[in-house]
Amino acid sequence: MVPMILAVGASFDYIRAYNVRQSMQSDLDAALIAAVKQIDTDDSDALKQKVSDWFHAQVESSYSLGDIEIDTTNHRITATASGTVPTTLMQLANIATVPVSVESAVEGPATSYLNVYIVIDKSPSMLLAATTAGQQAMYSGIGCQFACHTGDAHTVSGKSYANNYEYSTAKSIKLRADVAVDAVSEVLDMIDRSDSSHARIKVGLYSLGDTATEVLAPTLDTATAHKRLVDDSYGLTSASSTTYTYFDVSLTALKKMVGTGGDGTSSSKPLKLVLLLTDGVQSQREWVINGVTWNGSKAVSGSYWNKVAPLNPDWCAYIKNQSATMAVLYTEYLPITTDWGYNATVGSTMASAKWKSTWGGTMDSGVSTSITRRDYIPYALADCASSKSLFISASSSADITAGLSALFTQYLTSVRLTQ
Repeated sequence: MVPMILAVGASFDYIRAYNVRQSMQSDLDAALIAAVKQIDTDDSDALKQKVSDWFHAQVESSYSLGDIEIDTTNHRITATASGTVPTTLMQLANIATVPVSVESAVEGPATSYLNVYIVIDKSPSMLLAATTAGQQAMYSGIGCQFACHTGDAHTVSGKSYANNYEYSTAKSIKLRADVAVDAVSEVLDMIDRSDSSHARIKVGLYSLGDTATEVLAPTLDTATAHKRLVDDSYGLTSASSTTYTYFDVSLTALKKMVGTGGDGTSSSKPLKLVLLLTDGVQSQREWVINGVTWNGSKAVSGSYWNKVAPLNPDWCAYIKNQSATMAVLYTEYLPITTDWGYNATVGSTMASAKWKSTWGGTMDSGVSTSITRRDYIPYALADCASSKSLFISASSSADITAGLSALFTQYLTSVRLTQ
């Protein structure tokens, strides 16, 4: 009976020790994660005290911290902890305690090799005037808030304009596409500050429309990125736009350009972050205007109105499944209730879009199908991002710039366990 009791006791006591070790590991991990976020602002002694305070607030007093190493250069903290677990039946064999110990290390992406893929939506809807004042100026001048490169010519106060965009340029009206370029320029400046030696963080520029186009492959040369960003010939400014926005096609193409993310330990295994600026609408101008029937001056039906809808977030998984992080800035699709095309498509309900049969999308539970497609866009884009915290919605020009910067900052200040 004694050997049998010892065997049962050993199993019981070692299970208890294992559970204590798991709990201790979790507490040590949490303590290091909490401390590493202040590694740029606190000195080593303060950081060690923070690790100790956090750890001891979570665990039993009998458990002790071992060595704590602070590497401010590489933004890395390592520590050990140990303790003993009292036994029960094993005391019959004069074994009073079982020793347990753990080790943990954390560091942030700011210390790793990183490729940043900045993707700008080039759909015509990005040519919406960026401010309420700008939209009013466009509408009072030519009867449309969008600065499209195609469409009717206009004569305003005796002056002729070939299209809406020519009018917006003449009146110095800033568009959402212009604001997107400003926001990306700010991120490039942040990359310069985060990697002043230009040794770790590469940046690539991409446009998104009927497909994805690589404007600049990932490079350490941010000066070249700045130049291509504002050069009209590279297709990222408001001087051009795509006719279509096909996220299913473009994100498939982008998947091949981004490739599989690494662990950030070397230039050949970089972490990968995709920053997507978009209004989130799968669209084509012909879907709005083709097949339309009228009741007097009112458009009552169109053959393809259901196709204009939020992107299916499952398409974002093409990239996320490759160990790349997806962050999304929603350049908010502002309601244009004076426009019949808006009211018939983006302003209409998700039910009328038949999102499941049209694009394979599944709506979030608890959201009514009577919600407008425009109001469902944030749900779809939040699901597109790697986490809810990596999704930001912005309506004003200032919010768009601040939002993209916030997403990049949040990624850099996040931490990961390395041991």
